[in-house]
Amino acid sequence: MSYAMVLCAALEGVAGQLVRVEADLAPGLPMVVLSGLPDTALNEARERVRAAITNSGERWPQQRISINLDPADLRKRGSSFDLPIALSILGGTGTLPLAGLDGVLVLGELGLDGSVRPVRGVLPMVAAAARHGVAKAIVPIRNAAEAALVPGMRVLAADTLGRVIGFLRGSCTLLEPPDAAPLPGRAEPDLADVAGQEMGRLGVELAAAGGHHLALFGPPGAGKTMLARRLPSLLPQLDDEASLEVTALHSIAGTLAPGEPLLRRPPYQAPHHTSSVASLVGGGSGLARPGALSLAHRGVLFLDEAPEFSRQALDTLRQPLEGGVVTLGRSRGVVVYPAQVQLVLAANPCPCARPSGDAACACTPQVKRRYLGRVSGPLLDRIDIRLTLLPLKAAHLFTDASLRESSQVVAQRVAVARDTAATRWAGLGARCNGEVPGTVLRQRRWRLPDDVTGELRHRLDTGAMSARGHDRVLRMAWTLSDLAGLDRPGKEEINIALTLRDGGTL
Repeated sequence: MSYAMVLCAALEGVAGQLVRVEADLAPGLPMVVLSGLPDTALNEARERVRAAITNSGERWPQQRISINLDPADLRKRGSSFDLPIALSILGGTGTLPLAGLDGVLVLGELGLDGSVRPVRGVLPMVAAAARHGVAKAIVPIRNAAEAALVPGMRVLAADTLGRVIGFLRGSCTLLEPPDAAPLPGRAEPDLADVAGQEMGRLGVELAAAGGHHLALFGPPGAGKTMLARRLPSLLPQLDDEASLEVTALHSIAGTLAPGEPLLRRPPYQAPHHTSSVASLVGGGSGLARPGALSLAHRGVLFLDEAPEFSRQALDTLRQPLEGGVVTLGRSRGVVVYPAQVQLVLAANPCPCARPSGDAACACTPQVKRRYLGRVSGPLLDRIDIRLTLLPLKAAHLFTDASLRESSQVVAQRVAVARDTAATRWAGLGARCNGEVPGTVLRQRRWRLPDDVTGELRHRLDTGAMSARGHDRVLRMAWTLSDLAGLDRPGKEEINIALTLRDGGTL
């Protein structure tokens, strides 16, 4: 037999696509020809596969070997094709029966010693195979727990090429996926640690309950970063659908922690202000990879010292915040990554960041405006809650922490409010008020009375507020009513929402 085929998969963004790895062996000058738009890593598979086969005790065929990756017009990248290529070559020699691989997905990188090493993106690739009716997969041992998350997929694990060869010849068995080892408990930051800042605590609770974006301004030490870091502790765990979606993104990026194949907690990303545009929204040569924005999908993206980010980097967030996806075009195609995040910005009032009233601060009003102006108006208009935190007093710092509400207590209120909103908007597929289109809130069924929205309409008519801002205030008012257990917002909820957007005090 001079022809053999093994099923594999490739990645297109967050979606997988089945690939047929075909091998044809023919008389001629010994060489390996690889076709099907492989990238550099895949072109280098020739030497890895040759060494792995030889070091596994098999004979390398002294023939012309043609490897085709079908479909040929789909660009292939990465090292996950190594194991299928090796098996298809051995199958083409006739020395290895491949009947056991009929309808089986095979993934894995090969070491020169024949070991099978983990690869990125196993979860979306196995999920794509399952959608095409494939019911069994052979993956590296370190990817097995991740692959086993796909419903209905029978996963077998391999640690060496020799084990897979022995399995196909009936002389040994493949490994079962290991149970995910529980990670040591990681204590999340507690909201009870935040002294004072009642407005800040309300803003964080409202952001968690409604999925609203948040901006915190104030002097150093006021608690901006502390509040932002405690927002994830108020969010409910991801449901099955969201968990698989988030895990797939982190699998592609190669950031899944060992022993944690399924991410249940909302992700939290806090890139440094020197981060490039590509690292923030995604990028890279060829086909773009997800950045911090997509890795924070269904979670929190925190930009501390926001004015220190480049204006270009900040403005790239504007479109994803509206659409919930980031579309990246590169030379090898266009990739769409989900990016439904809660954005949290934190900023000092001026470049020198001296405490309020410090005589050493020489920043003029123009300098302060220019500094905060790095966060552009269009981006700031997309931020629902914009709070200015005041400096802490001694009385705040020395209060008993046990008297402050903990994250656990606040998270219970947040969960009830989210359940209420999810039930209300079930027909729209929205999970929280922050995801509801403004056009829905203005429909007759959900429209609030004129006497309730009078101030809001006045600001819209006078140009003091944009139409986008109008809709965001309405969303916040609905979240406030859910937290208060009301059927719908009243005038008080609208006024509180306006105050929170203006950054004032209640």
